[in-house]
Amino acid sequence: MTVSGTVESADPRGPVATLLRDLRSGAEGLSVREAQRRLHVHGPNELPRRGTRRWWKELVRQFTHPLALLLWAAAVLAVVSGATPLSIAILVVIVLNAVLAFVQERHAEHAVEALGQYLPQRAWVIRGGHRHQVPARELVRGDVLLIDEGDRISADARLLSGSIEVDMSALTGESVSVPRGADFVDDASRALDSPVLVFSGTVCTAGSARAVVHSTGARTEIGRIAALSERVHVDESPLERQVRRVAWLIAAVAVAAGVAFLPLGLVAGLTLSTAFVFAIGLLVANVPEGLLPTITLALAVGVRSMAKRGAVVKRLSAVETLGATTVICTDKTGTLTANSMRVVTVRSGLGLCSTESPAEHALVAAVVRCSTADLAGEAVGDPTELALLAHARNAGTDLDTETRDRERLALYRFDPRLKRMSTVDSVGGVVRVHVKGAPEEVLPRCVTTLDEAGTEVPLSEHERASAERVVEEMTARGLRVLAVAHRVWTRGTPQDREQAERDLCLLGVVGLLDPPRPEVAAAVKACHEAGVTVHVVTGDNGRTAAEIARQVGIRVARVIDGEELDALPDRELDRLLGGDAEIVFSRAAPEAKLRIADALRHNGEVVAMTGDGVNDAPALRRADIGVAMGVSGTDVAREAATVVLTDDNFATIVAGVREGRRVFDNVRKFVLYIFAHAVPEVVPFLLFALSGGVIPLPLTVLQILAIDLGTETLPALALGREPAEPGLMTRSPRSRTEGVITKRLLWRAWAVMGGVSALLVLVPFFAVLLNAGWRPGAPVGEGSELHHAYLQATTATFVGIVVCQLGTAFAARTERASLWSVGLTSNRLLLAGIAFEVAFTAALVYLPPLQQVFGTAALPLWVLLLMVPFPLIVWGVDELSRWRLRHKRNAGPS
Repeated sequence: MTVSGTVESADPRGPVATLLRDLRSGAEGLSVREAQRRLHVHGPNELPRRGTRRWWKELVRQFTHPLALLLWAAAVLAVVSGATPLSIAILVVIVLNAVLAFVQERHAEHAVEALGQYLPQRAWVIRGGHRHQVPARELVRGDVLLIDEGDRISADARLLSGSIEVDMSALTGESVSVPRGADFVDDASRALDSPVLVFSGTVCTAGSARAVVHSTGARTEIGRIAALSERVHVDESPLERQVRRVAWLIAAVAVAAGVAFLPLGLVAGLTLSTAFVFAIGLLVANVPEGLLPTITLALAVGVRSMAKRGAVVKRLSAVETLGATTVICTDKTGTLTANSMRVVTVRSGLGLCSTESPAEHALVAAVVRCSTADLAGEAVGDPTELALLAHARNAGTDLDTETRDRERLALYRFDPRLKRMSTVDSVGGVVRVHVKGAPEEVLPRCVTTLDEAGTEVPLSEHERASAERVVEEMTARGLRVLAVAHRVWTRGTPQDREQAERDLCLLGVVGLLDPPRPEVAAAVKACHEAGVTVHVVTGDNGRTAAEIARQVGIRVARVIDGEELDALPDRELDRLLGGDAEIVFSRAAPEAKLRIADALRHNGEVVAMTGDGVNDAPALRRADIGVAMGVSGTDVAREAATVVLTDDNFATIVAGVREGRRVFDNVRKFVLYIFAHAVPEVVPFLLFALSGGVIPLPLTVLQILAIDLGTETLPALALGREPAEPGLMTRSPRSRTEGVITKRLLWRAWAVMGGVSALLVLVPFFAVLLNAGWRPGAPVGEGSELHHAYLQATTATFVGIVVCQLGTAFAARTERASLWSVGLTSNRLLLAGIAFEVAFTAALVYLPPLQQVFGTAALPLWVLLLMVPFPLIVWGVDELSRWRLRHKRNAGPS
């Protein structure tokens, strides 16, 4: 059909003739030329993807981080003071930090992009009266779409002919397929439930139909939800906020120290150029140059560890956010469950459970005949029918699809109004009617049943009541219940459905369940032990969802359906979610899921929202961390989420919580390790300034850089790989406001380990000078008699700090526990890092080329022996401090 002009606004739920007129289409579809014109005018049938951040902006961001800005300032000061080599060294540090962080973040993004696309690639349409296969992105309004069993529907459309069953779980969360038919009466309250409409992203599980496309791309229901998720603001993660605060705190301290002590250098008689070098020294000593790369690499290690467990993390900091999680809001279908129906209970018409009874055999034969699904090869069809066929096969009854269809005389498809389907089949020369459907529709049509011997007997009122009680009991367990019946037809072939589906013989009832994943119960238990609350937020039936939740160990205190939730005021919802009770929210719309996430965040919770459907996308973005399913999930959900589970395993989330807590602990450990060295690096400068230059500078700026970027980097990185401390998953989640840096961390870093190290490193400095005959105020500059001794003394300070680092590294491995509880050699990377640290220090001290660059000199043996006990002293003081803390906590209130 060739048409022209603009397509008018069309109501897809109005009369078909009116819809086709408004769409300027017809039963023979559009012409190829008209379809191309509409594609050019209205654009492709694609969902708008969230714009990714440009790579160059990401790279620039790494160069403008507060710590990077501070190092830029130090480099400028070095140039102004004439210390060009120092300026170059600082610039190299800036570039290395920025490139490292940038590469790690880009690597995570590329891993997610590899998950692929969700929308179908091609679709069958009628154009110009002929059947064509076209790319799904080229579908336009007015196209007549051909839908067959197994097809993923490519656009929102109104059925013109035929009837199908559709898996709507991507949009509604419902695990049971729903019928859609061109001749159905549209009395639904919302478009999503209309029996005459089909939607983009859903799957046809049975039947075939023709439909006219009325919406494509962003104008589809899937596009509307995607747009809703786009409007949701994504906040910084807890770690991102903490690192930013730490960076600004360090910047403030460094600048304040440099500005405050610059006049002291001038008072001490230093030249302006030397005073600048002094200020740069304080600045560099206070800036932990290794902080950003160690944090980035620790998170990257967490990302790689999560990937091995089946999770792709799109943002590095998301690993830590999982560790801070206090509430998990989980979907049911495909998340707690396997998203595959399974027969769990079969009862005969007399309520018997025997799997070997004649009634059971007759029931199994009936469900095999009364089906349109195909279990052979790649299973195709309604999940419920596939489950029934699988049960039949396990029971020893199997019938190939070709034979079944050849012997079928009539098919009455499932009708949502009648809630049943039936087939008329020729079985061994006998015509039989096989029926299955809702018990409330099938039972009243039954007049007989089978006894234990398989003989047909009248269905008494007592037996009918007993069967109804069985149905109620199975329904209360959250099962989907089907009644199965048959009858022998002796008068040719039934003329109509009503005639065929009467005077039936009840064979029994079948209870089906989308079963919980076997590993979920243990995962939920681990969540509870970790102090994490689990709510279920699903579009599925409340009774079924609650039963599944209870089976996996969720402590269901209340079930709230969509209508009740919509009627709840915000204050009441906040109150409900503010307690420890775990709630099942059923029939939840996308906007409702978003509201739940907002309410939890309002209560101060760190929220992880799981889901796989399009309807989950807005809430996935709004939550602190969105977790999408990679196998069964939609591209909209994966796009909106921060973490994608490639194995669709709920238990992976718990592994993520554990990994996140470990990562956060390890970030603290190497922040403690790095901060502890600031004190022994700063104290020599203060000693020099406060003495008015009488005491020579015990450490040079380049030696500080050698410590911060050379000797301490690998041990710091190794602390990022530290195994979890005992009891990690039995601790309560930390508060949202709790930072990386705490008062206790600063006490351990600056007062305990840093203070002890600062005192220790001055011992070899003064020992070397005094042994060489130095007296306060004596010249030690180049050309003086004491210059070599001074080089040895600064080298002794440098080596003393490195040696103290060894003790600090072992002390930082635990926050509360003793070193023995985690094992002295359990972190082999730390041992390797320490070995490198010792080798690198030896090279700087004893290799002539490096001596000239860093101003070092070889140390005599007695100086080295003097520093041997330093690591034990530093570690021992902190171990004693931790022992006192454990003893105090164990003692409790008196």
